[in-house]
Amino acid sequence: MNTVITSREAILDKSRMLIREQGWTAVNIRSVAAACGVSIGSIYNYFHSKSDLISAAVESVWYEIFHISEQEGRVENFLECVQWIFDRMKRGDEKYPGFFTLHAMSFLGEDKADGQRLMAQSWEHMQEEMYRVLVCDKQIREGAFCGEFTERKFVAMIFSLIVSALLQRNYDCSMVLEMIRRTIYNG
Repeated sequence: MNTVITSREAILDKSRMLIREQGWTAVNIRSVAAACGVSIGSIYNYFHSKSDLISAAVESVWYEIFHISEQEGRVENFLECVQWIFDRMKRGDEKYPGFFTLHAMSFLGEDKADGQRLMAQSWEHMQEEMYRVLVCDKQIREGAFCGEFTERKFVAMIFSLIVSALLQRNYDCSMVLEMIRRTIYNG
């Protein structure tokens, strides 16, 4: 066995590969070390436990799926933002089948709380970006939001529809987009 130290990113890359090819159960210190061609001790240089490794792998999958690259640029229209999220969910599900519905179940005991925390952080980040796009969208009709019908509550409602679609593996967002159009845009 090669004991050459590898990088954290190389370890996470191999972990994502194992997830894609074999599912969550394939990710453990021994299998990742074998995939990297390094000793088990080399993995422990970067991750103190299987839990740390899996948490980092989950976070890296979320990042890979939902990170906006420099090439994509920033989305400035709320409809495009929602479309982009649905597109990324579909692409993520194709690349990591069942990731969205199964990843939290791969955590045991206190590890499960870690997985849920990472998912909550990812969802919070997505909602903040949706909110940013919404308040910057110049095409939204004047007076669309007021009183109890706030931008934050609207984002939360749309995000709940996104999560529902995610769990159902339904990536057709046409009805969600139409509802948004009719609710906050002119004509």
